[in-house]
Amino acid sequence: MSNTAATVWNNCLAFIEDNITTQAYKTWFEPIKAVKLADNALSIQVPSKFFYEWLEEHYVKLLKVALTKELGATAKLVYVIRMENTYGNKQPFTERIPSSNRSNTQASQNVDVPLKNKSPELKNPFVIPGIRNVKIESQLNPNYNFESFLEGESNRLARSAGIAVANKPGGTSFNPLLVFGGVGLGKTHLAHAIGVDIKDKYPEKTVLYISAEKFVQQYSESVQKNNRNDFIHFYQVIDVLIVDDIQLLSGKAGTQDVFFHIFNHLHQNGRQVILTSDKAPVDMIDIEQRLLSRFKWGLSAELNHPDYETRVAIIKNKLYRDGVEMPDDIVEFLANNIKTNIRELEGAIISLIAHSSFNKKEITIDLAKKIVDNYVKHTKREVSIDYIQKVVSDYFQMDVETLQSKTRKRHIVQARQLAMFFAKKFTKASLASIGSQIGQRDHATVLHACKTVDNLSSTDKQFRKYVEDLQKKLTI
Repeated sequence: MSNTAATVWNNCLAFIEDNITTQAYKTWFEPIKAVKLADNALSIQVPSKFFYEWLEEHYVKLLKVALTKELGATAKLVYVIRMENTYGNKQPFTERIPSSNRSNTQASQNVDVPLKNKSPELKNPFVIPGIRNVKIESQLNPNYNFESFLEGESNRLARSAGIAVANKPGGTSFNPLLVFGGVGLGKTHLAHAIGVDIKDKYPEKTVLYISAEKFVQQYSESVQKNNRNDFIHFYQVIDVLIVDDIQLLSGKAGTQDVFFHIFNHLHQNGRQVILTSDKAPVDMIDIEQRLLSRFKWGLSAELNHPDYETRVAIIKNKLYRDGVEMPDDIVEFLANNIKTNIRELEGAIISLIAHSSFNKKEITIDLAKKIVDNYVKHTKREVSIDYIQKVVSDYFQMDVETLQSKTRKRHIVQARQLAMFFAKKFTKASLASIGSQIGQRDHATVLHACKTVDNLSSTDKQFRKYVEDLQKKLTI
């Protein structure tokens, strides 16, 4: 019987695969197993209730057409949901639900639900404890808008996707929208711009911008105060959630777990999620696979370094907004000499205008050269763990693989410890994340490495020179 069920289901899958995107097919149909066929009813096993609800919401018509082709007009579909039993060591149990063939649009229902919680108001992690108020401030900066986010070759995809999301939050296939790229390329600006535009078009929607760092801090406080559920419920009422620097959840299992539940609820209910990161999902380390797969559900759009034309346009736009005029040769000089990122470019313009107005000097090419020399030289570069490992490996004349290896040779161990020490000093990564990236070590090894470097720096003259040399290389 099960062979017949498998045959029928495989034929259905062939039809379904031709009618939907490859990503949707892999996500929603590959995990399904045919269980049995009886009385013209095909039973299929799905991994969760969320899965069943999604299929019923989005693919029920397609499933009905496929089954009718195989089994005729009286065909029925039954979902078997396999639940892991979390109590004791009992076997997983299953729940059988017949397909309701419901339509995609459902009228909203108003239901009075008795609240058993002692404090019926949702606790807002943004307000001071004791003040009961669920008015949610969006935390958006209105200066970061689409007007000031100039389009160029480097950001066209991300900007266009952002505008599409702002026009129809939760209603496009760009959910979540993950914007990634290096430092100072406009990720935060674009995230705010989408939120600001949504608030303009849909004032009734609840939009919230938050940095991942703040989210982690709020979650820790909710655990300490024993109100984790209130924390989750608060985030589940948001219509548009914008989380900046999502890579900072790396290595934080508890926060990742809570974000997973919040994300599922929002996505399932057609709410919009917007994320920013300094790396693509494929390069994120110490983020659970189930979260990474969700980050890939929508669109991942990269922001690249702006080309020369875009840099000129950014400078001219900045000057126009500030009501300042500047000769074209100086604009071109700035665009030619500051190529790394937009934040540095705008910082140099502000410095130039400030010097000119405070010293009552005209803006000349010499003044521009002086500012650019100082500015580019003294700009603190945010370094990555990969970059630190490369600098340390080059310094000790070895390759990165040797640095990360399991060998206990003294000079290699010391190089590895120095890499861990500087990773802790120059990045925001957790100890667990540092250890994982530098040769799959645990957080205790990183802690020991940092203590060893501190001790040797004060007792060993040669070792102190290593630290000083590397410090210079990493802060140039």
